Order: sequence, then structure tokens, then C-alpha cells
Amino acid sequence: MDKRVKLIFWICVSILAFLDFGMASKIGICYGRNADNLPSPNRVSELIQHLNIKFVRIYDANIDVLKAFANTGIELMIGVPNADLLAFAQFQSNVDTWLSNNILPYYPATKITSISVGLEVTEAPDNATGLVLPAMRNIHTALKKSGLDKKIKISSSFSLAILSRSFPPSSASFSKKHSAFLKPMLEFLVENESPFMIDLYPYYAYRDSTEKIPLEYALFESSSQVVDSATGLLYSNMFDAQLDAIYFALTAMNFKTIKVMVTESGWPSKGSPKETAATPENALAYNTNLIRHVIGDPGTPAKPGEEIDVYLFSLFNENRKPGIESERNWGMFYANGTNVYALDFTGENTTPVSPTNVTTGTSPSPSSSPVDNGNSTVIIGGGGGVVGGGGTKKWCIASSQASVTELQTALDWACGPGNVDCSAVQPDQPCFEPDTVLSHASYAFNTYYQQSGASSIDCSFNGASVEVDKDPSYGNCLYMIAPATTGFNRTMAGNITGNITAIDSPLASPSSTNEAFRQMVISVAVSVLLPCFVVCLSW
Repeated sequence: MDKRVKLIFWICVSILAFLDFGMASKIGICYGRNADNLPSPNRVSELIQHLNIKFVRIYDANIDVLKAFANTGIELMIGVPNADLLAFAQFQSNVDTWLSNNILPYYPATKITSISVGLEVTEAPDNATGLVLPAMRNIHTALKKSGLDKKIKISSSFSLAILSRSFPPSSASFSKKHSAFLKPMLEFLVENESPFMIDLYPYYAYRDSTEKIPLEYALFESSSQVVDSATGLLYSNMFDAQLDAIYFALTAMNFKTIKVMVTESGWPSKGSPKETAATPENALAYNTNLIRHVIGDPGTPAKPGEEIDVYLFSLFNENRKPGIESERNWGMFYANGTNVYALDFTGENTTPVSPTNVTTGTSPSPSSSPVDNGNSTVIIGGGGGVVGGGGTKKWCIASSQASVTELQTALDWACGPGNVDCSAVQPDQPCFEPDTVLSHASYAFNTYYQQSGASSIDCSFNGASVEVDKDPSYGNCLYMIAPATTGFNRTMAGNITGNITAIDSPLASPSSTNEAFRQMVISVAVSVLLPCFVVCLSW
């Protein structure tokens, strides 16, 4: 009898192990702070939670940031800056002190899951490649002393320039000048089951070879494919080709089993005059299509079905970054928390990405007409913004009786967690003047109000706003008004060079594809386990 019970038990366990095959790929965000006037870490944490993002990369171990993410469940990848590599590599005591001061007091409330040691060291002006592995080993030793070596993974992120050749992917290889430190580092990764971290930017490849590479190929929108003549593999986008180049390069060094994690990828929304592809439209298209690709069709031609964990770069524009204009414009948000463009992080919205596409979750009335003032496109008219069924159009504006502090607090919320696209009140935009908190708040309040369905409850803002029946639009500054349709869904609005596109908010429907899959796995697991254990108990 005992043998049969054991047999059934192990069959149950084996089935559950099989069910675990579907762990979804992860989409994270890079949170860099090389900018002036960024929101506080607490506000950023609120924003990231509002966006339903579960994975965040930071580039140091800033205590205020670690505190802000405590008890959120968000998984953090922290960084060791290149400037600290020498101290980390030289003395174990330096790392022990760092761990005691910067990690242990906040773990596990702050869910630190990985440490990236150095940033693209092969491209750094001060060649620090020889310091990376000693620093990684010292960090591992410190973690082991605290019993965290199995819970926090250690690696280092690299740029694609670590390859001497990347195309065709099957011929890719690491640069020989890096082989001395690469092989022992890869051995360390295998030994500790850590991923190889790579930053992939199809934008740079396209920018530097516009005459050879179609923009559509870089944006996941190509209708044709590129063939790797050596393998016959077909590539419909550059991201897959670059990622497979890493896989092939690792295989060439006999490290075929290492998991690869994409720790940065994105597209700039603005660049120098020669960077014509650096636009909000292209940035939105690239990031949207990347998310959909990773979540909906995981794997690459060389590794179909392979989980791909990707961190989007970046959360904020960082105005203090040196270099050409695009270096400061990779963010999805301005430093003040307003959208550069609105991105659906769930990957569920299947509406084609287009700067002229206007959708609010319902079809606009046939009598509605887009009004284009040269900078913003919104749905105007059609009996929209109706309150109480009486046919009266309503707007929501800032109250002149509210204090500047009250208005600023409400404005910050609307343009941050409230997900209002406030780019129209930025300098040189149509609603910037008059440059007053009252005026900017009025625009933000109304946009939130209309996107939320134009109900009175959405025009509260703690008493800092009032409903009006007179259109507050002026000059080229047009105030949005909701289409007159029933069932108007709460949406996130996005401004793509002034064109408003609404997409479903991750918070509007908490059930995502990944969550649904997890629920399915749990359901199947329960249905399998219960009969198994009932049989075991009956024996």
C-alpha cells in the first residue's frame, strides 16, 4: 500500500511540475534618477504601483528609494555603479559594510531580487572589466554570510558592443579583447544560476544604418523577414535578431544554458536634428510592440517559447545626462510626472498604434468630429460630457477659491497617479500660457474628469475644483469633452506630439493575461491535487 501511495503522490508532484511550464515573461521598468526635480521616491513608487508594474531596475542602492518600495511586492534589481567597483573588488570589508548599511536593514520588506554589478563596463572610459568579477565574488560572499546567496542573484549588464559581430545572428561572437574576463564571469553565472544581462537598443542600429535597415524592422512592424543564411531562421524584427546574436555568442563559448535577461531596451522620443526617428510616435510604437511581443509571443526564432524578461528604458527623461539630445529623452514621463506618451504596460490593448488613432473605449457619436488645431486632436461635440441625462455639457476646472498649495497637490496627483497627459501645459505647448497653477490645474482636472466619464464624483479633487457648463477652451488650448456614449470606460490618455490617444488602464480591469494564466494554473493544480490526496488518504 505504501508504495502505491508514494507512486500516486509523485505522479501528482510531477503533474504540478509540468504545469509550471507557463511562467510568463516579465516586463519591468528602469528607474534612473539623473535628472532635476524628479518626484520623490514615494511618489514614484505610487506611480509604478498604479501602472501595475512589478519589476523595477534602479542603478544604485539609494536608501530613500529602497524604503519607498518596502511592502509593495515590487521586485527590485539594484545596481553597483562603476565608480564603486574598485572598492568592492579590493576589500571584502567594503562589501560587508555596504550590505549591512544598504541592503540588510530593508530586506525582505523591500523585495531585492538581483544586483547588477557595474554598468556596460566594456564601454566605460575607465576600463573596469577586470574589477567586475572580483566585485561579484565579494558580493556573493557577503550575501552567503547573511544566507541570501540563493535569494539574490548577481550579474552585470553589458551593451551589444560586447560582440565583435552581431549579424547574421548565428555568426555572432564576443569580442576577443573581452575573453579574459568573460569566460570566468560566465562560469560564475552558471555556478550561481544567474542570468546574463544585456542592454538591447535596435534604435542605435537603425540610427547608424538608416540606408540599410528599414524603420519598420526596428519597430516590430515589418511585413517582410530577414533570413540568416546559415540557419535558415527568419527574423521579422531587429530585437529578436540582436537577442539571438547573444544566444549564439554564448553557445559558441559553450554556455548554452545561461538565461539571458534584457535589462534595458527602449526608444527616445526626441533627438538632435539628425535623429529623425526619435519621436514620441516611434517611441510609443516600439515599446508597445515590444511588450506585446514579449508577453504574447515569447521567444525568438532560435529559442521559440523561451521566456524573455525585459526592462523598458526608461521611466523618466533625465535632463542631466551628457551626450546628444536623445540621451536625455528616453523616458515615458517628464521629470514632473506628466506623460511623454501613454503606454499600455499590460500588452492587452490590440489597437494599432497610430498618432492619429483616437479611441476612448467606446465608439464616438457619428456627429462627433475630430478637431485638429495643429497640436492636439480630441473628440469634440456629439453631445458629450452630459451629466445627469439632462443634455447639459459639463467641464471641470480649478476653483478660484482653492489655495495654490491645494491646487498644486491636486495637479501633481492628476498628472501623476491620475494618469492625465499634462504635456499640453508644458512650455511651448498650447495650454502653457497663462503659466499659473490655476490654469494648468484646470486643464488637468478637466482631462481627468472627461476621461473618467464626466461624473460629479470625478470633479472633487478635495474641493479644489468645480463643474461648469461653459467651455473653458481658449485660443489653441482645447479642453477635452467626453463623447456622448453609454458605458464610457475609465481610460488612460496619452499625448503623442499633442494627439490624444486613450488606452485601457491596467487598473481598470485587474485581470490581465498573465493573471488569468496564473489563475488557470492554480485551478488546474487544485483540481489535480485534491483527487490525488483524497486517494492517498483513503489508502
